[in-house]
Amino acid sequence: MSFTDFKFNKHISDGLKRHGYVSPTPIQTKAIQPVLDGRDLLGLAQTGTGKTAAFVLPILQHLSENRSTTSIRSLIVAPTRDLAEQTYTYVQKFSR
Repeated sequence: MSFTDFKFNKHISDGLKRHGYVSPTPIQTKAIQPVLDGRDLLGLAQTGTGKTAAFVLPILQHLSENRSTTSIRSLIVAPTRDLAEQTYTYVQKFSR
């Protein structure tokens, strides 16, 4: 499996390529499609396995498809400042 299987928009796909992401990790393989499909998901995996990208990439895809500027379109809640900063970094990395 590769990230191209998820059919992300061009900007997200370019960001993945630019940062050297080719194959999704196991948590990404299992999590991305259900999130893209709008399903709720609870994922559990060790640190460093790609959980942040597993949730951020589908959110960015959804935001790119629904360009409403009149309301909040996504809210990411993180339990620590470090995790919030990591999430922010991923959002910036893939949403250029």
